[in-house]
Amino acid sequence: MELKDSYLTITEKRECAMRERSSKFLSFAYPVTSEEQIREHLEVLHKQYYDATHHCYAWRLGPHGETFRANDDGEPSGTAGKPILGQLLSHEITDCLIVVVRYFGGTKLGVSGLIQAYKEAAADVLSECEIIEKTVDTIIRVDFSYIVMNDIMRIVKDDSPRIIEQTFDNLCSMTLAIRRSKADMLLGKLDKVSGATIEIIAENV
Repeated sequence: MELKDSYLTITEKRECAMRERSSKFLSFAYPVTSEEQIREHLEVLHKQYYDATHHCYAWRLGPHGETFRANDDGEPSGTAGKPILGQLLSHEITDCLIVVVRYFGGTKLGVSGLIQAYKEAAADVLSECEIIEKTVDTIIRVDFSYIVMNDIMRIVKDDSPRIIEQTFDNLCSMTLAIRRSKADMLLGKLDKVSGATIEIIAENV
């Protein structure tokens, strides 16, 4: 089965607050592209809300959410991280971290109550986010002589790849990004240009 070459993510940080009985839930959503960024956001929240009872979270990384994690941070197993992750999955959102910080107010919510509260907190913050579609791109570098520049530029104009970098001299070079589903067509056209050298630098980015 052909993997999708687009995915959904959020544009910027958002936060929400809600109360369930006497507990307070603060929820945060962040766009992220690495586990290092995730650790940094978690550290900031731990310092800022050092007196909170729990910092529960879930995240997905990669165009298809192939890397993910859920953490209950001391809540009963499966009552916090899993329902947060469930919201990311049901909205098909990746490259995103959601953290729900809980201040326990003295009244226990029970297993089903906790699941519902963390689910609602995650859903609330996602409802505040701007969700955008991004493409999974193939990055191509093409080197060519100045005399065939018109041929290359005609192909670039027709196929409309994103130009990341370009150098025009006696020997010219362009680095292009194009949606994965259109990459083979672009590569085929570039390959027909006399003297052009093509290299795939990266895929699925």
